[in-house]
Amino acid sequence: MFDGLRKKIGEFRENVVERIKAKDESEELEEEKEEEVTKGIGAKLKEKGKAILDREIILDEKDLEMPLEGLEMALLESDVAFSVAEEIKISVKRELVGKRRKWGADTEVLVEEAIRNALLNVFSADSKLDFDAFVDNGNKPIIIVFVGVNGTGKTTSIAKVAKKLLGSGHSVVIAAADTYRAGAAEQIEIHASNLGLKVIKHQYGSDPAAVVYDAMKYASANGLDVVLADTAGRMHTSINLMEQLKKICRVTKPDMVLFVDEAVAGNDAVERAKKFNEDIGIDAAILTKVDVDAKGGTAISIAHSTSKPILFLGKGQEYDDLVDFDAVWLVDRLLGENGGERRNAS
Repeated sequence: MFDGLRKKIGEFRENVVERIKAKDESEELEEEKEEEVTKGIGAKLKEKGKAILDREIILDEKDLEMPLEGLEMALLESDVAFSVAEEIKISVKRELVGKRRKWGADTEVLVEEAIRNALLNVFSADSKLDFDAFVDNGNKPIIIVFVGVNGTGKTTSIAKVAKKLLGSGHSVVIAAADTYRAGAAEQIEIHASNLGLKVIKHQYGSDPAAVVYDAMKYASANGLDVVLADTAGRMHTSINLMEQLKKICRVTKPDMVLFVDEAVAGNDAVERAKKFNEDIGIDAAILTKVDVDAKGGTAISIAHSTSKPILFLGKGQEYDDLVDFDAVWLVDRLLGENGGERRNAS
């Protein structure tokens, strides 16, 4: 998972380390030459040795110029949006340039921490939404509307979230508000049947806002906790369909709007997330298919571009194949299998 970007970040880290080591070795040779000149003068040599141990190295822009260009290119190749890649590069540069470190200090740790901080800053919104607490503490029934384009795993994601809620002791009803696509209601009914859930649906072509409204009334009358509303997959460029989605949100006033897209969609997913957020306002995102050679950049870019958290990652077709998104976990993976171990040991 995210192997491509992890490899690129590793290459950047090694590049910087090699350059700093080369700088250290060059300065050490200069120190040795000076020692040869003063050889035999005991007091001065002793003083010089102490200075070497206490001396600090200052990293400058020249040391980082080429590695940073390589890092930015690696981020772009891994589906990180240009503006996000630029900001990460600037953040790493700002943290490293002018940094003082003791002679012999672990340069690799220094570089890794700069990258780690830059990436974690992108996910600053991650801590602002605790899904479990949101559902536990919210006024019932809680209305959650799922939005996104066709074929991204939206309907399956609804079933996975339903399974998660059931496992937490919550009662759920599903609103089949995708009245635009033939067979959509039947698809969600199969999932609902597997999970033992009720589905509220209307005829094909009917008003989807009315479906969600009826599901809300059903939940209230029967004391159910959560309504999960499926909606028709809409291309972000389709004005009419987006207007229909706006109506759903205007009429039903959902407590949460979740945007669903594929981790493998790259910058297409980023542009769609931005458009959905601008037009209707999303509260968080779910990324699917992270098990299918995802490069990692989509998660970074969506979080940055929308300033909204990523709640879950879908990693398979089973109902339990939904994991809570954890920014620290993702960054540890991008920095390498043992990145977390080095950080914990420090």
